[in-house]
Amino acid sequence: MDQLLRTLLLLLIARLPASFHFSGAVREDGGWGLDSSLQDEGECNIEIRDANSITHTEFIKEYAYAKPVLLRGLTDNTKFRFLCTKSSLLREYGDKTVRLSTANTHSYRKVDVRFEEFVKFLLTPQSEDTLGSDTLYFFGDNNFTEWRSLFEEYKAPPFSLPLMHPAYSFGIAGPGTGVPFHWHGPGYSEVIYGRKRWFLYPPDLAPEFHPNRTTLSWVSQSYLDLELHQRPLECTIRPGEVLYFPDRWWHATLNLDTSVFISTFLG
Repeated sequence: MDQLLRTLLLLLIARLPASFHFSGAVREDGGWGLDSSLQDEGECNIEIRDANSITHTEFIKEYAYAKPVLLRGLTDNTKFRFLCTKSSLLREYGDKTVRLSTANTHSYRKVDVRFEEFVKFLLTPQSEDTLGSDTLYFFGDNNFTEWRSLFEEYKAPPFSLPLMHPAYSFGIAGPGTGVPFHWHGPGYSEVIYGRKRWFLYPPDLAPEFHPNRTTLSWVSQSYLDLELHQRPLECTIRPGEVLYFPDRWWHATLNLDTSVFISTFLG
C-alpha cells in the first residue's frame, strides 16, 4: 500500500504546473530543521541573471570562461525537491551505505556509514574550532546504482559547455559545515533545501587559508581582516537558484542551514 501511495503521489507531482509550490514543511525546510541556522548571509557581489534574460549564447560569451554568475529560474526541480525531504530520503535510502569525506583541502580520508546513522548522529552543527580532518562531510562518492532513481529526477542546468559532459555530486550537511578553498573544473551548484554561502577567487588570485581549518573558522578569524582588494566574490544561494563557477576558480562554501544540495561538474 505504501509503495502504491508513493507511486500515485509521484504521478500527481509530475503533472503539477511549474508554478506550483508545496506548502508547510516541504516548502520551507523539507523536515531538515532550521534550529541551528547561521544568520550572516554576507553580501552578494556576484552578477545575478534571471533565466528569461539570458540566452545560452550570452552565457558562453559573458560567463562560461570568465566569471561566476547566479542564475534564477534556470531549472524547475519541484519533483526532485519533494523526493529530497528528510522523511523521503530516510525511507528510501536509510539502510544504504554512504561514503563520507573529511572537509580538508588535502585529505582523502573516507568513512562508510549507513545513511540513517549519518542523518541521526553525524548531521550536526559544526563549531568554529573543529578541524577539517575531524569533519565528516557527505558530498559526492554516491553509489549511482542505488541512488540512480533519485538522480534521474534531477533537472540539470541546461547551459552546457562545448565538449564537456555533466557529472552529479549530491550532498547533505549541517549548519556551519563547508569545504575550505580548493579548485577544479567548471560546474554548477544548486541548493535544494537550506542556504549555502559561497566565496570565490579567480585562478590567479589564490586566497590565504589553512587547509585543515574550516570555512567557518576562516570567516570568523580571517575574512573581516581582509583589505578591500583581497575580498572574494561571494553570495548566498537559496532553493531555486543556481551558481555557475568557471574552470580553476578557487572556492569555499559554508552551509548556513542543514542543507541538501547537488552540484553538476562539467568535464
